[in-house]
Amino acid sequence: MSRNLLLFAAVGMLFVATGVFQSWNVSLQILNIGILSAIMALGVNMQWGYAGLFSTGIVGSVALGGLAVVVVSSTPVPEAWAAGGPRLLLGLAFGVAVIAAAVIAYKRMAKGRVRNLGVAVILIVGFFAYRAIFDPAVAAIEAFNPATAGNIGGLGLPSLLAWPVGALFAGVAAWAIGKTALGLRSDYLAIATLGIAEIILAVMKNEDWLARGVKNLTNMPRPWPVPYEVNLQKDPGFLSFVQSYGLDPITSSTILVKLLYMLIFGVVLLAVIWLSERALNSPWGRMMRAIRDNEIAASAMGKNVTKRHLQIFIIGSAVVGLAGAMLTSMEGQMVPGNYSPLRFTFLIWVMVIVGGSGNNWGAVLGGLLLGWLWLIVESAGPMFMGYLTMPLADGALKQHLIEGAPHLRLVTLGLVLLLVLRFSPRGLIPEK
Repeated sequence: MSRNLLLFAAVGMLFVATGVFQSWNVSLQILNIGILSAIMALGVNMQWGYAGLFSTGIVGSVALGGLAVVVVSSTPVPEAWAAGGPRLLLGLAFGVAVIAAAVIAYKRMAKGRVRNLGVAVILIVGFFAYRAIFDPAVAAIEAFNPATAGNIGGLGLPSLLAWPVGALFAGVAAWAIGKTALGLRSDYLAIATLGIAEIILAVMKNEDWLARGVKNLTNMPRPWPVPYEVNLQKDPGFLSFVQSYGLDPITSSTILVKLLYMLIFGVVLLAVIWLSERALNSPWGRMMRAIRDNEIAASAMGKNVTKRHLQIFIIGSAVVGLAGAMLTSMEGQMVPGNYSPLRFTFLIWVMVIVGGSGNNWGAVLGGLLLGWLWLIVESAGPMFMGYLTMPLADGALKQHLIEGAPHLRLVTLGLVLLLVLRFSPRGLIPEK
């Protein structure tokens, strides 16, 4: 316990040092990203640390969480909805009906050539009928004011309501993936989840009617009670308060907003880790670890391994989707191009490995530490490189080294991972 407290204190000192030597705005921004990364790491730790499921589609769950914020809280576009919304829903419902009909036919018809032909006919005819309904609706929606809209818009509800919906979206997608992929071997599961995540990102980038695609969706509302900095800077009470202490209103407003995000995210993180610890130390958690360690023995004791794998896969994905929705709410915009597998799959995995797979507190420590490292090298890298290249004469080489300094975070990340695997192969806070 003393060692763990020292590790968390050391990570806390990194954020304090960032505030002292750079700025508190930067430190709080990195801390908020670190808290969200810790929540994502907890979700991945549930899948891998509890059950041994190797998923490489984490970025898909994060993106679905962000999409939930668009659907729930973005500004409605009544004209676009009137132009093609009802027909769009009809097309989607028809597509689901075609898939359901194909599944029913496959299950009820006798095995053989007739069944294969029947299912193929249902899918092919249904596909063309679906496109005949769906495509005109999409064209009508995207034709309305494409410069600023071109999408169906959202429900205009508070952003906080979108967070559980983000968990729901990711959980439903995990159920669909798990029903088809969890029976595969671990390496095939990794390939399947990676491919499905890329499909999710491709849909979000190319279907403009959904969230404007690569044109991006901005000006989404903030979660209560976080205000806008501009409104704070116009508030007489806030201005008199900061001026009485001789503070700058602009800097103070941005710091206050980040502090409010930190409090909200911190409450969610504590709730998730409390529930995770309760689950891990319950009979259910011991059963999941037993399945992870020896599936054959657990199955012989009457445990439904596939069902439990599906259960933990859904729960872990839902936690990641929750963090994805929180991230989009904080950023106030949906940018599909930002959902990089390097950032939201590989980096989250490194957080779990460095922190300690199978240990919830280790996942939190890894999220905070690697979240800080990932962003601080980008912001402070040019400054450090400037000091290192001071002996060099001004020229193209020196300029190139300084401009390429933010990319050193990949080298730094790899170095940290190697050091941890060498000297603490089970992570900084190993599983008991």
